Amino acid sequence: MKTVAELLKSRDGTLWHVRPDDSVYTALELLAAHDVGALVVMDGAQLVGIVSERDYTRKVALQGRNSRTTQVAEIMTRQVVTVAPHTRTSACMALLSERKIRHLPVLEGGTVLGMISIRDIMDDLIADREETIAQLESYIQS
Repeated sequence: MKTVAELLKSRDGTLWHVRPDDSVYTALELLAAHDVGALVVMDGAQLVGIVSERDYTRKVALQGRNSRTTQVAEIMTRQVVTVAPHTRTSACMALLSERKIRHLPVLEGGTVLGMISIRDIMDDLIADREETIAQLESYIQS
């Protein structure tokens, strides 16, 4: 199993984010443009929340609110679950499952380094399992 830092190394390093006073529409444009399911919400250099497709569907679409006039601060998740760079992917999967969430910002000393998703974790777990199977097959054949 990899650490979160190892997962982040395989990325281009771009952290997509919005400000609390941005419109939900702006957040939706970023989500669509970058094919991601969530964005960190930053007030300057400080993480203040996360806004996801789930937040949008439950707090805007289902409530008949207007995404152009609703601010991100009104719908974002403020109690953000985060992980450190040294956290292993297996621990992340347990956390995602336990909390019923799909995204984890990665923080080191208050600095946001990136964000990982359940998709990132699943890809790592599958690769790990495939490697184990290959090693066992090689052992059996030798």
